[in-house]
Amino acid sequence: MNNLKRGSVAIVGAAESDLGAAPPDTSPLDLIAQATHRALEDAGMKLSDIDAAFVSSNQMRMVPQNVCEYLGLQPRYFDSTNIGGASSLTQLAHAQAAIEAGLCTTALITYGSTQRLASRALASPREYWFYESVYRPLLPVGGYALVASRHMFEYGTTREHLAQVAVAAREWALLNPKAWEKKPLTVDEVLNARIVSHPLGVRDCCLVNDGGGAIIVTSAERARALKKPPVYVLGVGQSISHRFISCMRDFTTTAAVHSGKEAYAMSGLSAKDVDVAELYDCFTITPILFLEDLGFCPKGEGGRFVSDGNIAPGGNFPVNTSGGGLSYCHPGHYGILLLVEAVRQLRGECGPRQVKDCEIALANGNGGEFATECTVLLGGPSTV
Repeated sequence: MNNLKRGSVAIVGAAESDLGAAPPDTSPLDLIAQATHRALEDAGMKLSDIDAAFVSSNQMRMVPQNVCEYLGLQPRYFDSTNIGGASSLTQLAHAQAAIEAGLCTTALITYGSTQRLASRALASPREYWFYESVYRPLLPVGGYALVASRHMFEYGTTREHLAQVAVAAREWALLNPKAWEKKPLTVDEVLNARIVSHPLGVRDCCLVNDGGGAIIVTSAERARALKKPPVYVLGVGQSISHRFISCMRDFTTTAAVHSGKEAYAMSGLSAKDVDVAELYDCFTITPILFLEDLGFCPKGEGGRFVSDGNIAPGGNFPVNTSGGGLSYCHPGHYGILLLVEAVRQLRGECGPRQVKDCEIALANGNGGEFATECTVLLGGPSTV
């Protein structure tokens, strides 16, 4: 169990950059700066208020130096943790620790990518891993396909169940004007799409977009005097289980079991208290495993839980209300956008996709091939 204090910090600004397909010659720094200035405007703050920078990138080395130079920041504290799609959520925990310790007062957490604009080799270079690369696996999709296949074998999960995740994401995306995908999607269309790595087809795979996001975090005391209602950090938990898919101990259980347990313990909450879940969905199998491992349904029941529109608009439990990485935006690392959507839901800013009476949101970021998980529980003013 960590020693962070429930509700000691709050998110006071949240925004995306422009999303989708960036204009020629756009850099990741351009998108980071755009998201940062929008988040500051959302918070009613100035760049000079920021004294800590938590940044990550899948395209740059020495990321803090690059970002701080571009923005003109000279932070007292900085962090460039890179654990894939869980990076921004883990950095939220780091920012909370830094604020509690007096190392800074107000933190910027940001990420940006032009992976669609860049060549694939520059956007996501392949790593060599002696024990796997000799077999020439198609990664990362092949790793997630192994997990999906094993879940099917052990629990009777079907391709139709996976397709329900994609269809629900698309239905949410159709309610989000910022989402990339604009056309309805059916289960049959998912099932009939080209197979990439069995059992995953094209529609089981996330988008390849340009984009970025930013959030501004400060102390709970300072947050109460700012422009919008604070969104408090109630619980955080982190866990690493492996690095490469061949070393995953159990293909049907993720490290979210441990990160979720830690976040629930810090917050004093459980899965039954959560009104909306923003779950990393780089592939359709991931929300199914996270729903199980975070306690929303028993192990092996994830496929059935997502069926019959249960996680879609109008269903019993809203999941990935922006449209997720499958239909809204996936700029390489998606974690920052999970937080942006969770904040907006708790503020009641989501228009036709708004979850009614939303007070508690859970976000779960995923790094690598189920290698690292970070779970965050957020709540509005009534929760502290």
